[in-house]
Amino acid sequence: MSKIGAKPILLKQGVSVNATDRKVIVKGPLGEINLSVPEGLAVLVKDDKVMVQRLKEDKKTLSSHGTLARLINNAIVGTTTGFEKVLEIFGMGFRAQKEGETLVLFLGFSHPVRFTPPEGIKIEVTENKIRILGMDKEKVGIVADQIRKIKKPDAYKGKGIREFGKKLRLKPGKMAAKVTGAGK
Repeated sequence: MSKIGAKPILLKQGVSVNATDRKVIVKGPLGEINLSVPEGLAVLVKDDKVMVQRLKEDKKTLSSHGTLARLINNAIVGTTTGFEKVLEIFGMGFRAQKEGETLVLFLGFSHPVRFTPPEGIKIEVTENKIRILGMDKEKVGIVADQIRKIKKPDAYKGKGIREFGKKLRLKPGKMAAKVTGAGK
């Protein structure tokens, strides 16, 4: 029995969940999210609680039980408060700015890099931080990863884009190896 799938999901105020045979529609103040229900699972809505039940006991159904429960919970949180990821830009002369909805990054390349976010994602820029906001947790994470991959942090100086607050272990470089004798 899935511990996560067995727990009831509490509905927040202002959120409605409509469940049919193969679809779950979550509506909240920020918008609407549609989820599909895999075969062998059923979603029941009673008294401000959502329950995910298994109709079969095969391997695929067992593995989908907890996943569907977390996806419904993420949809409820996303339609009420939304999700956010913050990225930091490190490096001399590296910066970001917005031109309309497009994010323009100056990262030491011979040209500025332009990134247009997909629908449902909002990007804000303040100083050296990029905030990615949206209802869908998966989309927010994918967009943050796409932006981070434009210029990954350098292993020696740490210049590039990384998640806010994340520490990097930098390599010592050639001079440090000569001084400590590690190269011999």
